[in-house]
Amino acid sequence: MDPLGAPSQFVDVDSLPGWTDAYEAKQLDSHKNPVEKAQVDVRSPFPYRKDINAKIILWKGDVALLNCTAIVNTSNESLTDKNPVSESIFMHAGPDLRDELQKLKGCRTGEAKLTKGFNLAARFIIHTVGPKYKSRYRTAAESSLYSCYRNVLQLAKEQAMCSVGFCVINSLKRCYPLEDATHIALRTVRRFLEIHGETLEKVVFAVSELEEATYQKLLPLYFPRSLEEEIQSLPYLPADIGNAEGEPVVPERQIRITEKPGVPDDASDEEGLEADLSFIGSHAFARMEGDVDKQRRLILQGQLSEAALQKQHQRNYNRWLCQARAEDLSDIASLKALYQTGVDNCGRTVMVVVGRNIPVTLIDMEKALLYFIHVMDHIAVKEYVLVYFHTLTNDYNQLDSNFLKKLYDVVDAKYKRNLKALYFVHPTFRSKVSTWFFTTFTVSGLKDKVHYVESLQQLFAAIPPEQIDLPPFVLEYDARENGPYYSSYPPSPDL
Repeated sequence: MDPLGAPSQFVDVDSLPGWTDAYEAKQLDSHKNPVEKAQVDVRSPFPYRKDINAKIILWKGDVALLNCTAIVNTSNESLTDKNPVSESIFMHAGPDLRDELQKLKGCRTGEAKLTKGFNLAARFIIHTVGPKYKSRYRTAAESSLYSCYRNVLQLAKEQAMCSVGFCVINSLKRCYPLEDATHIALRTVRRFLEIHGETLEKVVFAVSELEEATYQKLLPLYFPRSLEEEIQSLPYLPADIGNAEGEPVVPERQIRITEKPGVPDDASDEEGLEADLSFIGSHAFARMEGDVDKQRRLILQGQLSEAALQKQHQRNYNRWLCQARAEDLSDIASLKALYQTGVDNCGRTVMVVVGRNIPVTLIDMEKALLYFIHVMDHIAVKEYVLVYFHTLTNDYNQLDSNFLKKLYDVVDAKYKRNLKALYFVHPTFRSKVSTWFFTTFTVSGLKDKVHYVESLQQLFAAIPPEQIDLPPFVLEYDARENGPYYSSYPPSPDL
């Protein structure tokens, strides 16, 4: 209400229903039972977080009417764009806003600049410039749009703002596909809240009627409201989910430079090192890769540079990752041979591999490799440890060294860099010899990370017993061989 008693046109963010409110009401009405934690074998890279969901609001309405600490204005480089969002903000803020914008002297694409809110209910306006979209320069557009959202959030953090109201930054004028842009918006906000969640109380996505359906469809992928919704949404995540901050990092879509301008995109070999996606420049300096003739000669001689090999390997890994996310791997998941559990004494994620649950001779091992990549891709971005239970395995469960070598060669460098320990539980003499040969002559950099664990007591010195779900047969075997150690620890019922 305004001082004269007339109803205010502005909307208080605290009065808006949260992202989880309608869902929880629906769950209560339908009397659905939530999915228990023990039933979840594969977690999403965007797991269910009630604390983060409580900060999210999806609201169909005009961002200019929000009563929050700051609202976001999408504009052009001169901050004079005439789009529905900007025009509404200018109308409600009053003429002082245009005068202040002139002092800013424009804003570059991806940047964010701050002004007062003037006659708005919001105290501040954060102005940002979204990219013009062209499919040929998709990676550049993605990076710029990510920067818009990230810089807005960073500015809000620096100014100690409690709430931010986002418009849809990609304007129709700039031709950015709505669904692609929404993926970037949601995952960037999600990753920011994971790292800096304590700095913001509310994030509002103010959308139009046209945009609402897309946000309703994609929000559960990044902000699942239950373990059940997390599992259901997992297959629909795109292949590129960005890095730990949500920034796009797909090498296949990076803009490269070639010495043959004007050659069509499909004229180059996708598998080759020279699969360029843009064509600018015609000499070594433009390519930023040294002498072209010399490099071509090295390629012909089979002497690729280390950087070139890394690019080639990264492209190969991303193809495996895309296939892993598209494939139905439910039969491999049902084996419960690989799962995430708690953390070790150093706070690192613990992944468990149960050797006896891998029927090597009965399953498609390529699908097993895909499943490993599907589960581990988001785990391996941070430090982690592997616990391999060799307990009661037989010839039907022995992973072939050729398969292990292929797995080691396929996975991204982050897997090897961030793996800090591999605990080999209940090894046999034969498995120790095989592992020694494999880590000495087949792969490098793994030998020092392998720790043989003869009893669970030794394992619990590195990983607290309450932080690891143990298959019952492992507990029984260890108690039989080494005596009971932690009998009060309940085994996981479904392993």
